[in-house]
Amino acid sequence: MLSRKNKLLVMKIISLFSVVRGYNIPIIVLAQYLSAIFILAPKRRALDVLLDVNLFLIVFLSALTIASGYIINNFYDREKDLINRPNKSMLDRLVSQKTKLQVYFAVNFIVFLLAFLISIRAVLFFSSYIFLIWFYSHKLKKMAFIGNLIASFLAVLPFFAILLYYKNFYSQIFAHATFLFLLILIREMIKDLENIKGDVANDYQTIPVLFGEKISKQIITVLTLGTLIPVYLLIEIFEVGYMDIYFYFSLIVLLFFLQLLWKSNDKSGYLKLHNILKLLIVSGVFCIVLIEPEVLIHGKRLLKL
Repeated sequence: MLSRKNKLLVMKIISLFSVVRGYNIPIIVLAQYLSAIFILAPKRRALDVLLDVNLFLIVFLSALTIASGYIINNFYDREKDLINRPNKSMLDRLVSQKTKLQVYFAVNFIVFLLAFLISIRAVLFFSSYIFLIWFYSHKLKKMAFIGNLIASFLAVLPFFAILLYYKNFYSQIFAHATFLFLLILIREMIKDLENIKGDVANDYQTIPVLFGEKISKQIITVLTLGTLIPVYLLIEIFEVGYMDIYFYFSLIVLLFFLQLLWKSNDKSGYLKLHNILKLLIVSGVFCIVLIEPEVLIHGKRLLKL
């Protein structure tokens, strides 16, 4: 049996895991590696990609930076989360605000030092990434639409770190990135609908707070229809192997999503919409393996011609 002191320590570890959303980070790490193998470096053998020390450091530092971002976001959203997520908030409060800040600065310092093992450019990239996350959490998050755009941009930024590492700039990558960016942006706007009570109480100037739920739903509808453009490009113009099955599936899910969006008018309904988008994003990560590397190389040569 654990002593009372050890039980408290275990609970604090669980609390910190909840604060950094440790369940999300492995998915992001997996997505980065699969993107590197199947999209960003298709000419390289999978084993060479997996054994690349610099890539490992980029992924590892991205994971640490994201974890520190969750910490500072949780630090600033403490009162808001108490209204929107009371159960999670009570668990998160087992770790004091002082401890959160100490862990936040320690993790960022480790990221800064380890980035030197890659290059000066990596130091500048991760320093900028850390600053942007802090500035978003401190200021930009409370601003209508700008906060949503920056949050979505920060979510895809780790993939651009790998893109810059491989210097593999071609159109198909940006079509994938645009589709992912739009899904994340839509999810951020759904979160605003889901968290409207806490946002009003804490003076967050989100679109639902300023203009109402109807306007917010109209913008979400336009963004959802906007996903048709990258999906069309990825299915009809570029070759993505069997991953086109995922994109056809996404279209069906997004049509269902729009129907449910206009029927939803409470937190439980918006939570369902949030989970649908989360499932679509996570399933997209695993479906990357459906891309055939040979097809990508051939497609790149055609584009150059």
